[in-house]
Amino acid sequence: MTREEKRIRVIQSLISHQQHIAGVAKQEMDSAQQQSNEYGANVDRYDSYRTKMMRTRDMYAKQLSNANASLRYLQEAIRLSPFDRAEHGSIVVTDKQRFFLSIGAGKFVVNDAESPTGMQYYFAISAQTPIYQAIKNKSVGDSFIVNGISHTIKEIF
Repeated sequence: MTREEKRIRVIQSLISHQQHIAGVAKQEMDSAQQQSNEYGANVDRYDSYRTKMMRTRDMYAKQLSNANASLRYLQEAIRLSPFDRAEHGSIVVTDKQRFFLSIGAGKFVVNDAESPTGMQYYFAISAQTPIYQAIKNKSVGDSFIVNGISHTIKEIF
């Protein structure tokens, strides 16, 4: 499998993960709105239940907005070429973990027939994290230390 194919597979897996998050946020936002609507007319202007439902709806609306923004970024990132250095949009494989330097989405799974378990775990990390700062501008063979743990870069794509 080429570097480009690997990169696309990882990004598509994260897109699927983000689409799931967006779907759940939309469902919960709609549910909170429906509960508020079904509650009936305002009893008074300090109706705590309705206020709670509206805050819940707003919280999920913000999560949906963030997930959609992440999806837009990932759709653009999939068009980029594989990288030779660790920079925003690159995928970095170390001797200990795999990172996608992009959005702060945490751990996600990539199906991989070449792996003994049939899947591999990656971590989508944003530019604000200490590990991103340690990896930034490194090349294959370079090492870095985060939280007292040494990592050596095996592959970048």
